[in-house]
Amino acid sequence: MDTDRPPHEEWKKRAFVGPLPDSFLRIEERNAQLQQEAADQQAALALQQQMQNMSMAHDPRVGRLSITISQAKLVKNYGMTRMDPYARIRVGHSVFETHTDSNGGKNPHWNKVIQCNLPPGVTQIYVEIYDECSFVMDELIAWGHIEIPPQVIQKGETHEDWYMLSGKQGENQEGMINLVFSYTTKYHPYMGGSSSIMMVPSATMFGMPYAPVNVYTSPPPVAAPTVAPSSLPNAEVELKQIAEMFPNVDKEVIKSVYDANNGKKDVTINSLLQMCE
Repeated sequence: MDTDRPPHEEWKKRAFVGPLPDSFLRIEERNAQLQQEAADQQAALALQQQMQNMSMAHDPRVGRLSITISQAKLVKNYGMTRMDPYARIRVGHSVFETHTDSNGGKNPHWNKVIQCNLPPGVTQIYVEIYDECSFVMDELIAWGHIEIPPQVIQKGETHEDWYMLSGKQGENQEGMINLVFSYTTKYHPYMGGSSSIMMVPSATMFGMPYAPVNVYTSPPPVAAPTVAPSSLPNAEVELKQIAEMFPNVDKEVIKSVYDANNGKKDVTINSLLQMCE
């Protein structure tokens, strides 16, 4: 008999008697609850913004921001093969994406035009560039906060520029992205444009890992939509003439500037001249 072993009564004293705590044999859920609460709060803000955009449907002061995501020049190719980059832009609580430029590497081209309501008080957008991956999560390559040029909003001018991006190489050291901004207040809020993807954040979005719940919001039908200037019969000839004058400018960019200037050929040419200076 093992004399070192505690007697039966001693074992009983060591036993835990009474109701078990709620956390007994359970994984701690507090961190998950905090993350979910933060995600719910962000979702509520996003939905609130969506409702505000809808409530401004008949407000003539509401403006529409147009952003052409033209191309990027990145300093490094991450991975064994050429990257497949795509860009994501956040304007207020609305998120937009370009298509993926397969094998775009360090110099992807998108020429994606997005149009959206500009929420009151929003003066900058947030840009991210990802490398699309097949079997793992897409890799975040570059990012940056970009101020909307004041003259775009205040004077309705079209502005094109290259903007610095941050990333693994350091702040403003990952490369540049080429954007074209334009703004107009003469539009129907639900006419045309790009549908936004409302991404309800979970654990990372814009800086944190995320598992988005995508809610695709399509513009409701409009009884008598306004026709874009570039779709008018006489626009094809004018756009062709302008394209011949600016052979190095993408046709989608020219079309965007043409629409932003309400189909005025001379004003469009002047805007493109300023862009190419």
